[in-house]
Amino acid sequence: MRRLYLVEPVVGVYAFAMFMTYPLLQQYIYRRLWEQVTGSPYTSSLNSSHCEDNNSNLSRQHEEVQREASLFFLYSELCFLFPSLVMSLLLVSFSDRCGRKLAIVTPLVGDFQFALTYFLVSHFSLDLNLVLASAFVMGLTGGPTTLIGGSFAYVADVCSSGQKTVRMAALDMLLGVLCGLASFCTGFFIRAAGFSWPFLTAALLHLLNLAYVLCLLGETVEAPASPVAGGRSTREALRGRFQSVYLLFAASSRRRNTLLLLALLAFTFYKVAKMGGMSIFILYELNSPLCWTELLVGYGSALSTAIFVGSFVGVYVLSRCLRDVYIVLLGLLSVAVGMLMTAFAKTTLLMFLVRVPLLFSMMPAPVLRSMMSKIVLSSEQGALFACVAFVEMLSVGIALIVFSSTYASTVSWFSGFSFLLASGLTLIPMALIWSVVCLRLDMDGETIALTGEDDTEAPGEMLQLPSWDVN
Repeated sequence: MRRLYLVEPVVGVYAFAMFMTYPLLQQYIYRRLWEQVTGSPYTSSLNSSHCEDNNSNLSRQHEEVQREASLFFLYSELCFLFPSLVMSLLLVSFSDRCGRKLAIVTPLVGDFQFALTYFLVSHFSLDLNLVLASAFVMGLTGGPTTLIGGSFAYVADVCSSGQKTVRMAALDMLLGVLCGLASFCTGFFIRAAGFSWPFLTAALLHLLNLAYVLCLLGETVEAPASPVAGGRSTREALRGRFQSVYLLFAASSRRRNTLLLLALLAFTFYKVAKMGGMSIFILYELNSPLCWTELLVGYGSALSTAIFVGSFVGVYVLSRCLRDVYIVLLGLLSVAVGMLMTAFAKTTLLMFLVRVPLLFSMMPAPVLRSMMSKIVLSSEQGALFACVAFVEMLSVGIALIVFSSTYASTVSWFSGFSFLLASGLTLIPMALIWSVVCLRLDMDGETIALTGEDDTEAPGEMLQLPSWDVN
């Protein structure tokens, strides 16, 4: 059977399935907790006038449900975070020797069981603690950052240095557009079929993705004859994978290490600010005075696809006339202004309009990935993206923990405080990227100077991997 070297269909279907699940679970948990806290069924026809009613008891109920929901998401994230930190580092790093598909297949299995668990919980009204156990199991399979990290490493394998920035931006755009489309469909799906069948649909989409990866997707890394190459023990193989990440920095020049560390730190703080703010968008929209219905939540999520399209167009156009660092700075400014505006959005129209200043907010992620990928060897791509996946999972975990607890503590007196925090945090990556400009670490020719490689590798060509003595 002829193999395809296109990872984009995997990311697209995965994004659609994942973001069909994500808004669903937030709204499902919110409704279950509403029923537990208030002892009455959730009314899906709540509107702004209802929320603005001078009913102190209703207002207290909203605050209590908001607090309980944010804490439940915090516990779920903790169950997922700790195992996924280790597994994302291992799986993406192992892909340098055992193949990129390892870092793609494993998270798909975990997400399939997660969607299936939610189907069973919603269909049979099972205990919500099953969700926490399922989140832990999903963490053991690496989670979304492992699949995304493996996919970006796959793209780095089949692209030349000049193509990486635009190709990675296109992958981010595809991720965002399919996420928005799934979120848009979710509201109608809930109205038509409730919560159970969308969760089952997401599980079936993950199965379809697994079939594509196992049967059609070509491998870009030649795997050894056995999982443990050279007769080494599993323990030695694990040591070798951690050592490959260590050698990414230890066996490198000070100039490359400085650029890598600054880019990784900027990526980390950017993700904390961006994901932290975006993670509470739905809770903020469900709260008074907005009190959006599931259809309005879907419209808002669908409108957010413009952010990914705008960011891709921005990268595509600006990369022709600006250095990467300036594109990153423009993206960070977009995040800061958008989050600041969201903090004071108290009407439906204004909440829709906050997507306008956020239009270029996704540009920093693919550009930073591309900057880092350009200055490492082809045999170090897995180790690099293992580090990126690790810091991304760590930053997302920190963001959700910090912002969920902050939102729970401040929702009663100023629900927009978390967005002000997100806006302020973008100053840190701005300072880090500006230091890259001042130190002139991103000048042309850096790729060849720091890697010693040319850019003639053909798409789909197998990588020549170094072997390290772990003893």
